[in-house]
Amino acid sequence: MGIRSSNSDRDGEGTGIYAKYRGLLNILLVTKQPTTTRQAIIGVLSPSLLTYATTTSSLLTYASHGPAIGLVDKTNTKAKASICLLVPQSPFLSLAVVMEKMRLLLHLALTTAIVLLSDVNGGSAGITSKFIRTEWPSIDIPLDNEAFAVPKGHNSPQQVHITQGDYDGKAVIISWVTPHEPGPSTVSYGTSADKFDFTAEGTVNNYTFYKYKSGYIHQCLVDGLEYDTKYYYKIGSGDSSREFWFQTPPKIDPDASYKFGIIGDLGQTYNSLSTLEHYMESGAQTVLFLGDLSYADRYQFIDVGVRWDSWGRFVERSAAYQPWIWSAGNHEIEYMTYMGEVVPFKSYLHRYPTPHLASKSSSPLWYAIRRASAHIIVLSSYSPFVKYTPQWEWLREELKKVDREKTPWLIVLMHVPIYNSNEAHFMEGESMRAAFESWFVRYKVDVVFAGHVHAYERSYRISNLHYNISSGDCFPVPDKSAPVYITVGDGGNQEGLAGKFRYPQPDYSAFREASYGHSTLEIKNRTHAFYHWNRNDDGKKVATDSFILHNQYWASNRRRRKLNKHYLRSVVGGLFA
Repeated sequence: MGIRSSNSDRDGEGTGIYAKYRGLLNILLVTKQPTTTRQAIIGVLSPSLLTYATTTSSLLTYASHGPAIGLVDKTNTKAKASICLLVPQSPFLSLAVVMEKMRLLLHLALTTAIVLLSDVNGGSAGITSKFIRTEWPSIDIPLDNEAFAVPKGHNSPQQVHITQGDYDGKAVIISWVTPHEPGPSTVSYGTSADKFDFTAEGTVNNYTFYKYKSGYIHQCLVDGLEYDTKYYYKIGSGDSSREFWFQTPPKIDPDASYKFGIIGDLGQTYNSLSTLEHYMESGAQTVLFLGDLSYADRYQFIDVGVRWDSWGRFVERSAAYQPWIWSAGNHEIEYMTYMGEVVPFKSYLHRYPTPHLASKSSSPLWYAIRRASAHIIVLSSYSPFVKYTPQWEWLREELKKVDREKTPWLIVLMHVPIYNSNEAHFMEGESMRAAFESWFVRYKVDVVFAGHVHAYERSYRISNLHYNISSGDCFPVPDKSAPVYITVGDGGNQEGLAGKFRYPQPDYSAFREASYGHSTLEIKNRTHAFYHWNRNDDGKKVATDSFILHNQYWASNRRRRKLNKHYLRSVVGGLFA
């Protein structure tokens, strides 16, 4: 349940996860257990406390005062947090059981303390990983590879993908392509794998790009669904029909648990395949995609369209079974004057619909959805966003509609990061920071995910609200009301990794590494979520950067802190039930 971080171990900066917090904790252990049990607790736990919570120069003293055991570091004047561990007495628990539960309780307490000490609120500069990738060049997979296999059957549906179809998660938009002729745009669906009780009718269209003509692109809204239900669906006709399934989210509720995956800048290389396969093992239920899908714009003439088709077949293994929440990047613009193609986002907008009308957006490129306990806002880095533009006006109104009592987790997606210490795309997000950062702080956005930079980076909670072109502090400062900014532009595309970080590492940067991978955000309840970034370590999934994310809204006033206290009490009580 705790923070898992291999950063210190990997980079030789400590002997374990708690090493950097030595000397910063005072620990008091209180119990009414019998004397022999108290002595056993001291004997078993004191080595851990000496290792995890004291400096090498500290003198840890033991004091037994009646029913209590105190472990107090008398020389520790630098302590920034104190922990009191209360162990209830129970005549039904053996000493071995008490010891095991004490280990769990200690781990919980230390994890809580480390969140208090490090959290994401700021402090000294973080870690720049020294990991260097050694395998798999950044080249696209050949078209005849099985990763792009065309389904069997004449005119069989391909490139199947779904996204959320409404504001609250009770609808999906199902999209697919038939290569030779339109065929039916009907979706048959139901809650049984062998019985499709309902049907929905969609639309079909196609487009041209230079001399490429797309297949027939079908899009069908399936609405009126029940929450937390598995649906099976069938598309196509006759022997060429295909069947898939998806799971609807739980109803909108502040304590609804849900696990999101985060992928950006994916492309269609062998590294992309590694990222996608590792993501599919994560147990996440919906992808938050941060832009730059196919990288088809790296090709010319008809190959642009061909590589959009291959990418659609590539991601179908996941996108046909769970929603991918789309945002657009620079590689979706496809402004190619030498081919006479000057309509931005032409291929993307034809192929990947979004439920923008449900959030009263005037463009599919920016919109919002609510899913489980999260309110997710998608912004467009490459559409006008300065004051009075449609996107600016829309975001101002959308933030007012966020109800943290119902959806406590406020998440923003964009393509260009507004905090980035990599040489690649450095400062490109500054104009959007100037436009929107004050809103992110005012409305206590929990986390902002971005792509674009082909590396991974996580910030502390910081802001730069006081800077302007004539005066003010020009450096970001710790800000407890600010989001965590996370760049996950490391999906695996053919442009390769952005391996040149700026030095020295800025104080706002907590961790950064130039590797391919994906992230997950597992929301547990209204107060806590677990975040993991998983590096594709030469083809192996490796959990590399992790932390507990505290909800901004539910940690912000006394009433909500009482809720947190009650929740912690229930967790501790459960250990000894």
